[in-house]
Amino acid sequence: MNTQRARVMLVDDDPDLLRLLSIRLQGAGYGVTAVESGEAALSQLSVTSPDLVITDLRMGGMDGMALFESLKKKNPALPVIILTAHGTIPDAVAATQRGVFGYITKPFDGKALLSQVQKALQFGVSRAAANDGTAESSWREEIITRSPEMDAILAKARLVAGSDASVMIFGESGTGKELLARAIHRASARAGQPFVAVNCGAIPEQLLESELFGHVKGAFTGAASDYKGLFQAAGRGTVFLDEIGDMPLPLQVKLLRVLQEREVRPIGSTQAIKIDVRIISATHRNLEEAIKAGAFREDLYYRLHVVALSLPPLSARREDIPVLATHFLNTLGERYGKALNGFAQDAMEVLVKHSWPGNVRELYNVVEQAVALATTPIITPGLLETAIRGETGNLSSFESARFDFERDYLAKLLKITNGNVTQAARLAKRNRTEFYKLLQRHHLNPSMFKPGAAA
Repeated sequence: MNTQRARVMLVDDDPDLLRLLSIRLQGAGYGVTAVESGEAALSQLSVTSPDLVITDLRMGGMDGMALFESLKKKNPALPVIILTAHGTIPDAVAATQRGVFGYITKPFDGKALLSQVQKALQFGVSRAAANDGTAESSWREEIITRSPEMDAILAKARLVAGSDASVMIFGESGTGKELLARAIHRASARAGQPFVAVNCGAIPEQLLESELFGHVKGAFTGAASDYKGLFQAAGRGTVFLDEIGDMPLPLQVKLLRVLQEREVRPIGSTQAIKIDVRIISATHRNLEEAIKAGAFREDLYYRLHVVALSLPPLSARREDIPVLATHFLNTLGERYGKALNGFAQDAMEVLVKHSWPGNVRELYNVVEQAVALATTPIITPGLLETAIRGETGNLSSFESARFDFERDYLAKLLKITNGNVTQAARLAKRNRTEFYKLLQRHHLNPSMFKPGAAA
């Protein structure tokens, strides 16, 4: 890993030790963010998106283990190292059994510190390395995001890509399940082999078996020649079974047999053919409810559900709306041959406030319609409101938001506005003085959200 790009967050209530650690790590080429409490660390997390967290075990307020548990929920792939005094080494050892990467004793040895940091970064998935534009990041190039939640999902996807474990992707329609499946394939050892996608709900039941497993000539009326089927066509690549929850029960039985025996038998053939493919499936349905209703086989579910990834709806990651909309505008402007300069400020606010039931796919369609009808270089609110038929939603108000949601809410506003407090306060319907008090309460510094501030 390129240490010049890796980011380390330091958490300790001892300012002198914090300064010493910062100097040591910065001298080794790491980007460092230093905070003096667990609460401040959680507030800074969405801004800095660290590749590694080093935290003191014993601190006032939120201690190191409580911080670790919170970090694990937000990003299971983020490695955490515990700083511990000699008297608390047993506690640190116990922490490693709960998932902490390792521990460093105080006073720390410089070489031991750097060695531990390097190992932790090799173990984890560097967000910086994933975004640096190199071949290492090409696996996720189609997924545009600035959301910490999405980064955590991509980090987990990068880890599972190194194995052949079956992956099931959950998410509403339009959230990008196939894009994530393709990204996993590109990050895997099978990247040079075919990626074959099939929508299990879009093909009639009587044709789906032949489409998946193939048939021989004369197997049924219309079978004029042999057909390999998608499992054979994938070779040693990846088969993506989209909307697996819509697969008919009789075919679920046959798919289970294919997964168990790692072979397919084309319709009308007496010979089985060995296969070596990776299976990724996806659904917008609640399969556990389908199992209870007898509509989905439990044994097949556990065959496919080795690793689960859940994509959030676009309404839960509003900080992605400006960057996605701008990306779509640039792409579609080029396709339509129009020189477009961007969105008017109030037009972007229309996009940010919309509820987006159709998720990223709906956003793309709205931007495409606006581009097609645009007669000026700037996209106006009227174009967008026409495209979404006036069905705009609202951001949650501060009165109805819970205190533990406030921090993420404020961070999203600052991301959307690139640290512009006036615009963020207007979106939140609060005056600047009150808004600044809220930022101070949650240890949020607007300057950290300005373009290039975290680079």
